[in-house]
Amino acid sequence: MRIRSSFTQSIVLFLSLLIASQVFSYYAVFNYALMPSLQQFNKILAHELNLVLDESSGEDLEMDAPLRRRVLEQLGVTVHAKDGPISEEYFHAVTIDLMSEEMSKELGSQTEVRLILGAESYVLWMDIDALPNSLIRIPLSELQEEDFAPLFRNSLIMALLIIAGGWLFIRLQNRPLIALEKAAKGVGRGEIPPPLSEKGASEIRSVTRAFNSMSKGIQELEEDRALLMAGISHDLRTPLTRIRLATEMMSPEDAYLAEGIISDTEECNEIISQFMDYLKPVNTESFTNVFLDDIAREVASSEGGYEVQIETDIAESMKAALGNPIAIKRAVSNLVVNSLRYGNGWVKISTGMTADNKLVWVTVEDNGPGIEQDQISKLFEPFTRGDTARGSEGTGLGLAIVKRIVSQHQGAVVVNNRSQGGLKAQISFPTYKS
Repeated sequence: MRIRSSFTQSIVLFLSLLIASQVFSYYAVFNYALMPSLQQFNKILAHELNLVLDESSGEDLEMDAPLRRRVLEQLGVTVHAKDGPISEEYFHAVTIDLMSEEMSKELGSQTEVRLILGAESYVLWMDIDALPNSLIRIPLSELQEEDFAPLFRNSLIMALLIIAGGWLFIRLQNRPLIALEKAAKGVGRGEIPPPLSEKGASEIRSVTRAFNSMSKGIQELEEDRALLMAGISHDLRTPLTRIRLATEMMSPEDAYLAEGIISDTEECNEIISQFMDYLKPVNTESFTNVFLDDIAREVASSEGGYEVQIETDIAESMKAALGNPIAIKRAVSNLVVNSLRYGNGWVKISTGMTADNKLVWVTVEDNGPGIEQDQISKLFEPFTRGDTARGSEGTGLGLAIVKRIVSQHQGAVVVNNRSQGGLKAQISFPTYKS
């Protein structure tokens, strides 16, 4: 699996380099320190054994020649018969090929060297062809098992310290990137974050500086767009208001014309309102507790009537979401209006909460003709009204406004065709964490 996280990639690279460094260190110590010492030890041991073998002149080593006995006592060497009870230790020992080759060369006779951990220390066993019925046992009293414990313990502690230091260093290096990622997601939700502090390496500082410049440009663009739309709204609504006033003053004989003109001016005002709602920025500081069950009841009451009865299934004891109640109500209302417009006279509003109590949701269903599956993803795009099955009324901003409001509240919206026919739209919001 490919690792995409920069933090994880840095950690993996750091660990790989650390392991390679440790392996090279052990290799260097073994080849340049331990091996020469081992060869020197082999030579000394072989020289002393040669003295013993020369004194024995091929006879049994049990001879008590003073020189041989003194050498054996100083080395702690003991000779044992191959079929003796203590010789069982030899057959459980591990063969040391390197020492066997070196010892065979030094003694001039084929020798097999084995090593085993005894009760008190490591023990070296030798089987020399020149002594066919005997085994030589040499306790390595200066080489204890505990001698290796500090080496491994210190190596482990050093490796852990290096890993911890590397993790801390990489985390500090990536902290500006994490802040940059968070700010970029905020911009994607329509928020304008405050300028980020320029910290970290020079490359990260450059990226942060570019992001701050981009964020400032987006903010200025949003302000210019809002000012432009406000000006257009004012300049368009003023003549529309005059047209409506003039129309209402028309004579009764022209009433049929007045009704059409008034209807057209109201539609123009509605279109302007939708444009303003779509472009309206979000102010997260004004967010308060919002109860979707109350909003669902209000929308069902205001949008329903004698001709259309809106069915409700409102859950009790729901947690509150955090947001702008007017904006969330507008989103729910847009979904209901869409269902009333394109449905066949049946609309249902449901509310609920997920099992983990982290999300609250409201669902709007209708029994209309539905929509083609490949068109669902386009429903929330501005100026999109779906296919002909859902009609062609409106400006195409209703569901786009829903999507924008939900995104500004860090929620989610899902639309699917019902198995019974019609469309089902669900919007969900994170619950408020007090």
